[in-house]
Order: sequence, then C-alpha cells, then structure tokens
Amino acid sequence: MGNCLGSSGKVDTAQISHATSGSRVPKFSIRTERSSAPSSLTIQSFSDKSNASSEILSSPNLKALTFNELKNSTRNFHPDSFLGEGRFGYVFKGWIDEYTCSAAKPGSGMAIAVKKLKSERFQGHKKWLTEVNYIGQLHHPNLIKLIGYCLEGENRLLVYEFMPKGSLENHLFKRGPQGPQSLSWEIRIKVAIGAARGLCFLHEAKPHEFNAKISDHGPSKAAAAREYVTTGRVTTKNDVYSFGVLLLELLSGRRAINRTKVGTEQILVNWAKPYLGDKKQLFRIMDTNLKGQYPQKGAYMIATLALKCLSTEAKFRPKMGEVLVTLEQLVNLKMTHFVF
Repeated sequence: MGNCLGSSGKVDTAQISHATSGSRVPKFSIRTERSSAPSSLTIQSFSDKSNASSEILSSPNLKALTFNELKNSTRNFHPDSFLGEGRFGYVFKGWIDEYTCSAAKPGSGMAIAVKKLKSERFQGHKKWLTEVNYIGQLHHPNLIKLIGYCLEGENRLLVYEFMPKGSLENHLFKRGPQGPQSLSWEIRIKVAIGAARGLCFLHEAKPHEFNAKISDHGPSKAAAAREYVTTGRVTTKNDVYSFGVLLLELLSGRRAINRTKVGTEQILVNWAKPYLGDKKQLFRIMDTNLKGQYPQKGAYMIATLALKCLSTEAKFRPKMGEVLVTLEQLVNLKMTHFVF
C-alpha cells in the first residue's frame, strides 16, 4: 500500500494512501494501471531517445522538469527522502518552488513525491509513458495529481502531489509506540467511498480498462481475481474484485496476504469469505481495534457488498457505479456517525 488520510478518496497511479492535513479528513488513493500502452506507440528500447519526447502528449497542467531539478529537490535522492519502493520505481519526497518548479529547501515551497523508474527497459518505459500520457490528461478530486515528469537519457521520473501522512497500510496494519493504530469506522467508510468515486471516474473517463492495485507492487496472484491469474488480462471487473479485497481489509484490519498466519488465514479472501453473508458470524472477521464501535447493519452492508465484488464469476460482480451507490447509502441511511 502506498501514500495518504484527507477529504476524499483518491485513486493514484503511484500508491494507495490516506493523509490528514490541517482540517482535511481522510483521503485515499488506489494505484491504477492501463492494460496497455497506446497502440500508436512503438518503443524500441529504454534508451532510444529518437521519438521518446514526441510520444508524450501535450497537457497544459503537466510540467517537464529536469533531472537536476528533481535530484536537488530530493537532496540527491537521499535515503532520508525515501518513501517507498514499487514494482516499477523508487519514490522519494522532494520540495520544489510552486511557481518555477525549481528545487526548494525542505519545508519550503511545495512537497512532491518523485517516482524514479528502475533500470528496466521496454516494460518500464512503456509503463512510464502510459502514466504520463493517460494520467496526465485526467483531473478529478479523487485522483492524485500528476504534476510533471522528467525524460533525460536513461532517466524516467514522475512527479506527483505529496500525501503527507503515510500509507493506509501504516494506519491500518502497523503498530505504533503505544500499540496498534486504528482507523475509526467513519474514516474507513470515507476511505472506501472516496476510492470508489475515483475508480468510477476512471472507468467512465475513457473506453480503456484499468487495474486497481492495493499496492505499488502490482496485484499478487494469491489475492487477485481468478480470470486475471489465468489470463493476465486487466479489466474493470478485476478492479471490482480488487475493491472487494480492499473492503475486506477495512473490515478486518488484516492484510490481503499474511504469511505469518496459518492455513486458510494466510489469504484474507479465503478466510473471510465464508462469514460475509452471515450476520451472526460476521463479528469473527471484524477488526478488534474497532472495539465494537461500528453499526452492525452498516458492517453487514459492507460485508454483503464485498461478497458481491468477490464473486468468482466476473459477470456477477457489480459495476463500480453500483458499488458507489451502495456505499453512499450508508451515509443516507445514517449507518455511520458522520455526514458528507
């Protein structure tokens, strides 16, 4: 999982995250990936510079930054600036001037998250180019903003808005100095609704298919939809399945995969699925860190929704629009303790 706690769920091409900044309430982001690069692109090698610049689509809000600017903004990619590692790159925190985009001193200017592509060739460049050309054209309150990019020689970097409070993983799964951290029921539902809004936008924005990922490492086959494991083909129905896994994580406070568990409990879907449709047994999978502070009817609605999203047959899974309507009913029916 990736980077954020703020006012609405965000779908991110870099990480899943939520962040609290000032008066902002939880913000959430899910990594997305288009199934393939635009068909018009022909990429011969990672270092082939002849057509690389011309392959980048123009966008008024997307800035081209130099490698030196990003190097200086992250203090030469200093270990203290390191935020995390994904399948395609390393992410560092940096600071730039909001208007000139030149490097700024830490704590001044605008904080950014800089993803530095690993030294992979075709696949890495293809993925990088897809993110620049597609995400660079999209703007929505529930999408983490792609600010700019760097294309110089072998260097491929992406620059995103920075989400200040770390990852959903940190808040939901990891223990702090005073014991386990816990997100309230209200925050968990707000995270789910925001993420659903972002995915709905992506599904409706273009006739392309996406993959919602729980982390920057790509979907683990042990927690992915069956048809994805079998074919490797990314579809909107895969997204819905992945969103079902996310709902289970929010309900249970458990990771999608946990090798420290024994047997069936290692895979969250396998362990939780038998309890999702049973009101009397649902308590067995609920996060004990919630200390019972959640509406039982609301929890059952989420569990039932997760069960539909996790249908083995893709055709039986709901569309993300239907998922969002169901989640928003939790608010309308006052099954949470907050109002949007």
